[in-house]
Amino acid sequence: MDFLMRVIRVLPLADWLALLTFFTGWIGYVRFAKTRAQHRPSVLAATNRLRLDWMHEATFRDNRIVDAAVSQSMASSPSFFASTTIFIIGGLIAAIGAGDKTAEMVHDLPFTTPTTTLVLDLKLLVLTGIFVHAFFRFTWSMRQYSFGALLIGATPSSKDFEAAADATLRRRHANRAGRVLGLAAETFNDGLRAVYLSFAAVLWFLSPLAFVVGTALVIAVLYRREFHSDVLAQLNEPMESLHPPAAG
Repeated sequence: MDFLMRVIRVLPLADWLALLTFFTGWIGYVRFAKTRAQHRPSVLAATNRLRLDWMHEATFRDNRIVDAAVSQSMASSPSFFASTTIFIIGGLIAAIGAGDKTAEMVHDLPFTTPTTTLVLDLKLLVLTGIFVHAFFRFTWSMRQYSFGALLIGATPSSKDFEAAADATLRRRHANRAGRVLGLAAETFNDGLRAVYLSFAAVLWFLSPLAFVVGTALVIAVLYRREFHSDVLAQLNEPMESLHPPAAG
């Protein structure tokens, strides 16, 4: 109990409230977005639908070089962000190790709230944790894209689908490959949210109020882009397929 009280006393009450607001907003928005997507299409839901259509169309092709190239291209984005977060994490760890020098540098910045070295290290540690979370999400997305590429490579030829006694085999295979690619995209989206919210965490070095305002603004931007962006309207435009989905 004494140890817990000492930990609580490290940060002022305003900082604890700002930190609670940040994580509550982050976790709450993730849950809200998943629930909201069931009633109003999001960018992720719209692109997942296109991934299912893409995998269904791929089952009618015997040459899937283009499909493999597209899946590899999609995996390049999480790979880039994973590499970037490694450098950021290294820089943050170096800043934590610098201690007093980092505190002096931050104190020289305009509009910053004077804090102790310990409090500054805690803020850097929280920011490091955000990027560590993002790194794990990006690398897991990369692996999931590789699983999707395996399913594309394992797709039987169009003649084999036509000769199969089970008429729903084509749709089941397309759904499985499309869902794996969709999970990879969702994981990548989680990592991107962490990167976006890290900008709000940077504002914590200015003041707890700036931290809270930044969190609200970032969540508003995420909501706008996921549910009310211009690209979403285009993604929701119906697309006609020359190959209607198989029954079931």
